[in-house]
Amino acid sequence: MPRVSPKRRLAAGAALVVAALVTTTACGSGDGDDDNGKGAGYNAALNKVANPSKKKGGTLRFVGKQDLDSADPQRAYYGMSWDFMRFYTRQLVSYDTKPGKASTKLVPDLATSTAKISDDGKTYTYKLRDGLTWEDGSPLTSKDIKYGIERIWAKDTITGGPGYLRQALDPKGEYPGPYKDPSKDKLGLKAIETPDDKTIIFKLPKRNGDFEQFLAMPSGSPVKASKDTKAKYTSRPFSSGPYKFDEYKPGKKIVLVRNDKWKKESDPIRPALPDKIDVTISANLEENDKRLMAGDYDVDLNGTGMTQSGRVTAIQDHRGNVDNMHTSFVRYVALVHTAKPFDNVHCRKAVFYATDFASLQQTRGGKLAAGDIANSTFPKSIPGNSDYDPYGVLARKGKPDLAKAKDELKQCKKPNGFSAKLTARNNNPGEVDTAEALQAQLKKVGINVQVESIDGADSASITGSPSVVKKRGYSMQMSGWGPDFPSGQGYAQPLFDSRFLLENGNYNESQIKDPKIDKLFDKAIAEVDPVKAGEIYKQLDKRILDDADWMPFLYEKNITWRGSRLTNAYMSDAYNGRYDYVSLGVAQK
Repeated sequence: MPRVSPKRRLAAGAALVVAALVTTTACGSGDGDDDNGKGAGYNAALNKVANPSKKKGGTLRFVGKQDLDSADPQRAYYGMSWDFMRFYTRQLVSYDTKPGKASTKLVPDLATSTAKISDDGKTYTYKLRDGLTWEDGSPLTSKDIKYGIERIWAKDTITGGPGYLRQALDPKGEYPGPYKDPSKDKLGLKAIETPDDKTIIFKLPKRNGDFEQFLAMPSGSPVKASKDTKAKYTSRPFSSGPYKFDEYKPGKKIVLVRNDKWKKESDPIRPALPDKIDVTISANLEENDKRLMAGDYDVDLNGTGMTQSGRVTAIQDHRGNVDNMHTSFVRYVALVHTAKPFDNVHCRKAVFYATDFASLQQTRGGKLAAGDIANSTFPKSIPGNSDYDPYGVLARKGKPDLAKAKDELKQCKKPNGFSAKLTARNNNPGEVDTAEALQAQLKKVGINVQVESIDGADSASITGSPSVVKKRGYSMQMSGWGPDFPSGQGYAQPLFDSRFLLENGNYNESQIKDPKIDKLFDKAIAEVDPVKAGEIYKQLDKRILDDADWMPFLYEKNITWRGSRLTNAYMSDAYNGRYDYVSLGVAQK
């Protein structure tokens, strides 16, 4: 029997997944049919609740290929971290615990209502609920919320998290952060007022239609100043939610137990069903899938889908435990402007024309399993997405145009091609395989790509550090991105706005510094009509594509395992198609 190459095995596995999904779709399953009598049915958690239950008790068991990027709410930026933090952090407002699009509605959390907004749209006032406490039983106050938010100004210590609140409240960067704050109580940020312990007022220099979305992120979480250990806070956050840390071994284990000082009557969002939350971190992706299917774990912490081999087995043998989730993620390659020869637009365009998008799609599992070929930098769910296709990617059904690629190489004075170094995360299913597929494609026009795999948990300090990128000679970065919140600002600003280009925790990986793009963001953000804002984001999308700054290649879908013990499982659009972790429970024997 001839030996089959890994690439051939990968393609064969992808084909099996697609075939199984086609069969599933043709049979009309998805309304509770369960081939194995265990799960709730194929796509049972898609826009509805699988196994609804209010029963408390048991241990909810997660397994993850990588740890939280940070357990510190002001430093985390991974979507799965934000989802997980609902167990132990709270915000003034948060996302509703409902399936699908209904989850994107903001509802009161620590506050009694959503904001009272002034007529000029610049002042937001909240009143806090009664009975809010920390895990030691002490009262949670408006000053705790202000202090937690102030921490994101300490950029040299509190690294990696989103900067939206900092940009909205202090665009000139005048506040030094609480660790350098000269005021006695370390609450000197003038844009936030706390006239009493149950009132907090935000005063914006200019209006921003997405401001409450910023407050719903973990970066809007309270932190008790006396428990703030600065950079070490990630090792033991102090809980304001229904669970608290019992154990945390970074890269290995997280155990949360009930916070007995949390009061359900003060929290309309979190049902707090399990007695314990147990997380195992293991980089062995195929073993993780096997143990999920064996029932040793209930759910994948990272929510980025199963491996190719796991998909095949799950679809064929355990279809009732599978959800084919639609995400708001775009898979992409960032072309680093500061790395020669990508400082030349024609060298960047050569990559677009030489890429076989259809092959990359197939490598990741095919259209049904992995998603549609992308033409826009914006996902389909976000205003700003359009059918603009300057490189004819969709017109050619994803196939490359090598003649145009070679012409662009001539125009950038690299007719024989050039060398580049591409990063890919080795614990993101299929990413290294996809990078190697791209490597083979670009070689056909003389672009010789060296693929360097990195641990995704380290990406904030490697690909997220322009100085490290320069030192290591990286010029291309493969990754994926979903919206921080459902608007053009929430999706695109960290990626393309020069004001979000940071020395650590940077997500403007192409290192774009374009004043016209920055002005388009300002114009769209000030627009209160989301339809009009969407048209401005389409202009922004067009400019990025025309300049070949950032190459999208896939609108992602995932094959996700839903454990048979899971109750209250539903996919949340607010968390990019993951399950809403804080609602999950486990069935009791």
